[in-house]
Amino acid sequence: MFEVFKEFRFEAAHALSDSAYSRGRYTRLHGHSYRAQIFVCGERTNEGWVLDLGELEALIMAAHGDLDHHFLNEIPDLGPPTLENLACFIWNKLKPRISGLQKIAVYRDSCGEGCTYHGPQQKSTIAATKEMAHA
Repeated sequence: MFEVFKEFRFEAAHALSDSAYSRGRYTRLHGHSYRAQIFVCGERTNEGWVLDLGELEALIMAAHGDLDHHFLNEIPDLGPPTLENLACFIWNKLKPRISGLQKIAVYRDSCGEGCTYHGPQQKSTIAATKEMAHA
């Protein structure tokens, strides 16, 4: 099994709700340089690759176009513009188009922060975890 990835960068602005630690600084409009990585797992095809990275690049341009140089608070279906919601937003854009999508990683390079999303947890996994906790 192989895991390949493609990366894209985007610049965007947002404002977040205040928290006990932010002391108001996140509530002001501000921007970041972001980087997103899209990971795909699979076996090599007869051509020798998991998938054509040019094809993957074309597929991720839709997500890039929705995010680059936008005010993230105004993007429908994103929710509060946190790293977690950005990763989930990109996943939801790409999952129907990319077989073998494994995870999405989003980084705020300007802050040294990031988040990795592995997709929604399967109900069977949740049930098994609960069963193990009660055993």
